[in-house]
Amino acid sequence: MSSIQLNKMLAGELYDASDATLVEARLRARRLLAEYNASAPDDLTGRTQILQELLGRAEQGIYIEPPFRCDYGSYMFVGQRFYANFNLVVLDCAPVVIGDDVLIGPNVGIYTATHPVSPELRKKGLEYAQEIRIDNGVWIGGGSTICPGVHIGENSVIGAGSVVTKDIPPNVVAVGNPCRVLRPISEADRERFPQMG
Repeated sequence: MSSIQLNKMLAGELYDASDATLVEARLRARRLLAEYNASAPDDLTGRTQILQELLGRAEQGIYIEPPFRCDYGSYMFVGQRFYANFNLVVLDCAPVVIGDDVLIGPNVGIYTATHPVSPELRKKGLEYAQEIRIDNGVWIGGGSTICPGVHIGENSVIGAGSVVTKDIPPNVVAVGNPCRVLRPISEADRERFPQMG
């Protein structure tokens, strides 16, 4: 699959999403998502196979509660032991790179896609996208929105309902709209729930 508009999209440039190659790629994703979202809840093998066909990378232990929506799937790269709760929406018009051991609550949106502020450019149907990176061990609370271009550092926790517009460093708890660092993850967090023996 190749087109000038696809190359522009992946390069973070303005592009026309009505390009035939992009339309067909989105239709492919919609077909696979319809199959995934209609699958039997105990058909874990079938669901995993669909995700492996849909996504750019789907490592061992991936599980996404239906319903799940994405634009292309091909630009979503997911590490091991990934879990997402109901109603995950990923607009992967640029790469969405997710590490190992990431947890995502219900009703989370991960949006690489955005539109120009200029109304003249929007009227021309142009848009652009910026890569999102979510490092190993991140937990994103329910109802959160991850905006274009954001990088969330390793082990950080994003509080429920947050709107993440800027990078979040590793090993912190961050909350709010816009999302801000509240505090570092500390030894007290580990001591609160001693490891089970």
